[in-house]
Amino acid sequence: MNEGLIPRRYAKALYKFAVERGDSEVLYGLMNKLVDASQNEASLQGVIANPFVSVDDKCGLLRTAVGAGSSNTTFEDFLKLLAGNKRLDMIFAIAREYASLYRREKGIYKVEVVSASALSDEDEKRLKGIIEGNLQGGQMEYTSRVNPDLIGGFTVTIDNRKLDASVSNELKQLRVNLLK
Repeated sequence: MNEGLIPRRYAKALYKFAVERGDSEVLYGLMNKLVDASQNEASLQGVIANPFVSVDDKCGLLRTAVGAGSSNTTFEDFLKLLAGNKRLDMIFAIAREYASLYRREKGIYKVEVVSASALSDEDEKRLKGIIEGNLQGGQMEYTSRVNPDLIGGFTVTIDNRKLDASVSNELKQLRVNLLK
């Protein structure tokens, strides 16, 4: 069966259940923590998928990944459901789908700005204003970071769309045009 279809169905069901319980926002935070943990700790997915690690240990590890004080009955019930259906190994894909679904439902855009050097407060404020003006009333989850490999300029990624105004991109385009 399609590996993307199963997590999407679980995420939709979890979102509907969380909305009914009034926990959708809290669960969104927990799912984001799971996504971050899976990206920051490469071995975590392997441990969760390992059939020799007990279900209790896996659930304990997942609870730790979202934060020790983040006990939530909806999350606990969801862990039990996944464990009972032998789907714990899909929790990170489900978490990504849930976060994406939540943002779509709430009109939230994930915005990342990568610049060659740190932006001044004034430039960052102006850039945020320009981006907000193009979100058609939506909210944004804004992150920024520095990547010196860009040489100069910046990139803006809004969900899955990317605007590349970096010097490294200009050089790459120039190289491609010269090779034609």
